[in-house]
Amino acid sequence: MASPGIEVELLVKGHSDLGEVAPEVKPSESQTSVAIADLEWREMEGGDCGFHYGDGTNEAQDNDFPTVERSRLQEMLSLLGLETYQVQKLTLQDSLQISFDSMKNWAPQVPKDLPWHFLRKLQALNAEARNTTMVLDMPPDAWPAEKESQMEEEMIYWDPAEEMAADDIYSFSELPMPDTPVNPLDLVCALLLSSDAFLQQEVLLKMALCQFALPLVLPDSENHYHTFLLWALRGVVRTWWFQPPRGLGSFREDSAVLARAPTFAFVRMDVSSNSKSQLLNAILSPARRQWDCFWHRDLNLGTNPREIADGLVEISWFFPSGKEDLDVFPEPMAFLNLRGDIGSHWLQFKLLTEVCSAVFILTDNISKKEYKLLYSMKESTTKYYFILSPYRGKRNTNLRFLNRLIPVLKIDHSHVLVKVSSTDSESFVRRIRAIICGVARSPCRRVSVEDMAHAARKLGLRVDEDCEECQKAKDRMENIIRKIQDVDAYKRDELRLQGDPARKAAQVEREFCQLQWLSEPPEKHRAELRRRVLELRVQQNGQEPTSGVQEFILGISSPSPGERQYFLRWMESGLARLGSPRPRQPPETLLTLRPKLGGASDLNEPLWPEPLGVEHFLREMGQFYEAESCLVEAGRLPAGQRRFAHFPGLAVELLLGGLPLELVDGATLSIPIRWVTGLLKELHVRLDRRCRLVVLSALGVPGTGKSTLLNTMFGLRFATGRSCSPRGSFMQLLPVAEGFSQDLGCDQILVIDSGGLISGALASAGDRFELEASLATLLMGLSNVTVVSLAETKDIPPAILHAFLRLEKTGHMPNYQFVYQNLHDFSVPSPKPRDRRQLLDPPSDLSRAATHMEKQGGSFRTLAGLAERQHVWHIPALWHGAPPMAAVSLGYSEAIFELKRCLLENIRNGLSNQNKNIQQLIELVRRL
Repeated sequence: MASPGIEVELLVKGHSDLGEVAPEVKPSESQTSVAIADLEWREMEGGDCGFHYGDGTNEAQDNDFPTVERSRLQEMLSLLGLETYQVQKLTLQDSLQISFDSMKNWAPQVPKDLPWHFLRKLQALNAEARNTTMVLDMPPDAWPAEKESQMEEEMIYWDPAEEMAADDIYSFSELPMPDTPVNPLDLVCALLLSSDAFLQQEVLLKMALCQFALPLVLPDSENHYHTFLLWALRGVVRTWWFQPPRGLGSFREDSAVLARAPTFAFVRMDVSSNSKSQLLNAILSPARRQWDCFWHRDLNLGTNPREIADGLVEISWFFPSGKEDLDVFPEPMAFLNLRGDIGSHWLQFKLLTEVCSAVFILTDNISKKEYKLLYSMKESTTKYYFILSPYRGKRNTNLRFLNRLIPVLKIDHSHVLVKVSSTDSESFVRRIRAIICGVARSPCRRVSVEDMAHAARKLGLRVDEDCEECQKAKDRMENIIRKIQDVDAYKRDELRLQGDPARKAAQVEREFCQLQWLSEPPEKHRAELRRRVLELRVQQNGQEPTSGVQEFILGISSPSPGERQYFLRWMESGLARLGSPRPRQPPETLLTLRPKLGGASDLNEPLWPEPLGVEHFLREMGQFYEAESCLVEAGRLPAGQRRFAHFPGLAVELLLGGLPLELVDGATLSIPIRWVTGLLKELHVRLDRRCRLVVLSALGVPGTGKSTLLNTMFGLRFATGRSCSPRGSFMQLLPVAEGFSQDLGCDQILVIDSGGLISGALASAGDRFELEASLATLLMGLSNVTVVSLAETKDIPPAILHAFLRLEKTGHMPNYQFVYQNLHDFSVPSPKPRDRRQLLDPPSDLSRAATHMEKQGGSFRTLAGLAERQHVWHIPALWHGAPPMAAVSLGYSEAIFELKRCLLENIRNGLSNQNKNIQQLIELVRRL
């Protein structure tokens, strides 16, 4: 007898017009198998179903579609101007280049503008990056005849009231306008296919920060394979609230590819009048807030036909925040979305069934072909749910095939849901959430993206991480990481030159520099300081690089630029994993943190635990170079016997590849002058004639958002977050496009992040305050432009005040921009004029303390010579909503762009003082 459960379920929903289902005698299991086998054989003989699954390929797809898809891909790449990047891929450095477009909020005019517009918006974490609307710059008759014919055909022959076959429902809607020719999903696919592995990783990281769904399986019908994007996702790190069954909860942080979670897929079979993406967005969104993680047909341009994105699998996660009113699920969940019909993308669907805890199938029709596809999944342990629309499709046929699938897929009436437009959407979403929570509570698969990649390999999908360069770099990283059992012990035993000898040498050289400013320095004291420095450097030079340091040097010495970059990224992720899993507590506020920082008077006392990072290995190389150079200068070592003279060249290659290099040693709080000079000399050689520099620095107390500001403004890679940031100051190089360098007045922009140097210590902190003031003076003295990042209206660190007073005496005053960042509440209004005056008139006790140290009068406002409206910025809060599910706010992104435009305009107009070449910068470093 036919299953009454499904019929009743449909009628309960109020759909009595479905018609009666003829009574049917339920066959035995063996009879069912024979009947289905006979049905399958007749279908194959008759040619009604071209599907054959054996080795992970779709026969119909391979034989019928490649020619069409191949031309579509080539047409799309040509339309977007990306066909030239199929051999020599787009790189991260290409996307960072400063050009005229960096200074204007431009709208794309032709399709070839779209990839660059997307990258610019994404770099700025702009939530509208997926908008591909263009300002039409060519007449309609210039459009390709094929595209015009396609549009006309869709307009004439598609009737919404008619039943649709296996065509993609999402490709049919109103006639596309000629100024919107590209579906955003096509743009993302084309750009990723044209990018190297490191730009792909950066694109997905920025998309994750914008809370966009991320590509997981990238279709490429042109070359007959699809790519699982494991490497591209490795840069995504998420933080979430973990609540154990017993005890207190805490925040946890981990790579998105390593976190295991129940996974749920949403797919379309044949045609569905319900949108998967809209449903997914509703499931992920808290009450009264709509998040458009997945692009859907009701968004701008969502109805444009997809040309190359069918077969794309996207992934998004839900991570709890610990707030009951925001958390729709109690634990992390992963959600997958297959674009296109499962019948045309069987390999991707097979992958989803092997990694997911449950699969939700949206359809209006279940035909013989779809029944056969689902029957082949009879061995799967995945749970299946059907979401139907009663107003479309053949209802009786659907019921007949659903009844046959009940024993095959091990489902019952509760696995069949009806969704119609008149249904209360909120109640339907609550029902889906309840099903998801029920599956997650029961014994189910919990997989990571790495686990998914293993399944993808078995099915024959290409995994981007399996290339030879990536695997060689990973092996080298593992040779280093496996020897690190205890971080402190490793620093002491393997990074020996960064211990007491380095700190003592830095202290002695600091004293020696201070003697230079005395009118008549005692010669005996100077000789004693020279002797002590030389003794310490001899001791350092007597050491040999340890095995870990040697392995690191081999990794960055690879002749392959790609392998070097892979090695560095592997090292960063491997070192970040040390000590995991360690709960991460909610970040402290600046107000609670400041008393601890103000009380730190020992110069060598760390302000917070400094994690082991790539900079420690580079510091070790710098110390070897420092010691050797000191002995050569003293005549104690012939120049021909140098072993480490090539170290600056290795480091500069990393700088040119986009890695921030340490300028001020975070361990000794000093500049290793010989090492930095060696780096700049090598950079001068590498840049040849393009060595005119403008130096831009950002100063502020850790936690005021300065590193995030620089990263958002220019797409840089400075470490963010007080709990994971290194202590030193770092520099990164931004190239200026050759066609724009003459207009801007420089060839490169050297960006310096003060990192953790400025702690906010009070004047009473003694030596620490003086040291921080000296370092602030150094960084500002090197700069043409200085951005001072502030968290509160009275939060100008006294060390920065002191630096202003020092620089005023020298006459070198860089262009200052004061940035007030709202770190707490995005609804806080910008400061009123009275608040701005308080910002520029620091508290009297700090002002008097700084002025007293310099033995001169005058107010800070007078020294800086600031114009309120031109130099003080209010930046809205970074997040729109509560992390971890919050996206970057549009207001933050737009304000950062305006600040960037202003900085570049000031540089171009010469308001940032004269640019300098690298030789002048070397001399300035020595002098300061």
